[in-house]
Amino acid sequence: MIPRYMVNFDLQQLPTVYTDVIVIGAGIAGLFTALRSAETHKVLMVTKKSLLDSNTRYAQGGIAAVISDEDSPAYHRQDTLIAGAGLCSSSAVDVLVHEGPAGVKDLIRMGTEFDMEDGRYALTKEGAHSQRRILHAQGDATGAEIVRALSERTKQDPNIEIWDDHFVIDLITQDGECFGALVQKPDGQKVFIRANATVLCSGGAGQLFRYTTNPDIATGDGIAIAYRAGANIRDVEFIQFHPTALCYPGAPRFLISEAVRGEGAVLRNINGERFMDRYHPQLELAPRDIVARAIVSEMELTKSTFVYIDFTHESEETVKYRFPTIYETCLTFGLDLSSDWIPVAPAAHYMMGGVETDLHGETTVKRLFACGEVTSTGVHGANRLASNSLSEAIVFGRRIVERIRELDKITETPVLSERGRATGQAIQPVVEKKLKLQKLMLRYAGLKRNGKGLAKGYEELKRHLAIFDNSLAKREEYEFANLLICALLTTQAALIREESRGGHYREDFPERDDLLWRKHTVFNRVNGTTEGRIDDV
Repeated sequence: MIPRYMVNFDLQQLPTVYTDVIVIGAGIAGLFTALRSAETHKVLMVTKKSLLDSNTRYAQGGIAAVISDEDSPAYHRQDTLIAGAGLCSSSAVDVLVHEGPAGVKDLIRMGTEFDMEDGRYALTKEGAHSQRRILHAQGDATGAEIVRALSERTKQDPNIEIWDDHFVIDLITQDGECFGALVQKPDGQKVFIRANATVLCSGGAGQLFRYTTNPDIATGDGIAIAYRAGANIRDVEFIQFHPTALCYPGAPRFLISEAVRGEGAVLRNINGERFMDRYHPQLELAPRDIVARAIVSEMELTKSTFVYIDFTHESEETVKYRFPTIYETCLTFGLDLSSDWIPVAPAAHYMMGGVETDLHGETTVKRLFACGEVTSTGVHGANRLASNSLSEAIVFGRRIVERIRELDKITETPVLSERGRATGQAIQPVVEKKLKLQKLMLRYAGLKRNGKGLAKGYEELKRHLAIFDNSLAKREEYEFANLLICALLTTQAALIREESRGGHYREDFPERDDLLWRKHTVFNRVNGTTEGRIDDV
């Protein structure tokens, strides 16, 4: 059984810090929400590393919003719903496509410099988009530019206090209401932050898998923290594997953006044959899940660990201008994007599910909000449309701030203490445990799944639950415990869903089954597993 709290504590004995809003995490969701909240409230930002460490920084493609006269919210809505494979919430998608452009204007006002062409914003197209609607910055460094602009403003804002290198262990709740968070300082001391509103912006869980485009910090903390606090966790079986991550000895799984295929790059197997025509009429621009599985099938057929992406039809000037970051990164490993075929393979990239929220970003726990990849707002359904993630963070960040402004002040503090964990017991090194978990998830809950493997994986994961009987004290121990919770929920959800849809593919149930499975899988620590209905499209 997963305990309510990870450590022993007594609130009466802990130092307490008071603030209006706590923002946990520092990607686009955290930075943007903190800046908007700070217009009217005191904000404390807690990050486990630093302001510049987040998934956002690695986002290359761009941000999707209806800017062009040829485009419309109706087109953007249709593309998002098609990609989401019948599991999107139509009301959440409506919010995204109609409020996205205003969110982009906010980013520009906050100092983000998007690329221009002939005096207007340069727009590109990505897989499964019917129109050119992706704004980008410095070619392929959109995320880095957004983080640069927002973090500079955050540091200068007198209403924002930033705590780097602090770890949020748990949320403090009573009677279904959140009162703030229990935080560990860099020196190991614990402190209670009491706040009127708590916003989880802690990103995804790419570290569940051995190969991921996510940074080390993406350990699913927010999902696990919210689960222990009693929030609903929804649709975590849907994991997006990016089809084309660099696969080269000594190199990290660096993203070769979908925009490269958008600009005409083709995929070839180890024998040099172009193969996507055997899998989908949209070829290289088919939805990500289809491209990723096609690549795995080719790798299996040719007994290889990678396929190639071929962008050699473009001139060196164009390649350098349009994809400077990818070009430079490949070059550091002796690969030239303009003249070499680049070896790539799928890697875990994005979690479609997460902490269930309403249209104002509030979770099923009062005063607890969530924004960005940690959430399940209903925008992405079973498969996220490229470049919708950055827009989702801004659109729902704005709505969270509107809702926070309506909250009344908390006056009392709960009298809470937690005992029950063994004290002083050392835990065997978690590095090994984490690697085992990642390999297990890759083997049994990766791109292709089946009931037998998932059941085996779930049983093997359960053996690690003994970690909760120990006294946890280090950041890596908390992270492993959080990953374990996410792994158990993901495997369980994948086992329950006996069909294939979007980012969830079962070899033993290869067809999509709308009659039985057009519904959400919802987990709650207290209420167990339930089903969520779809608002009809």
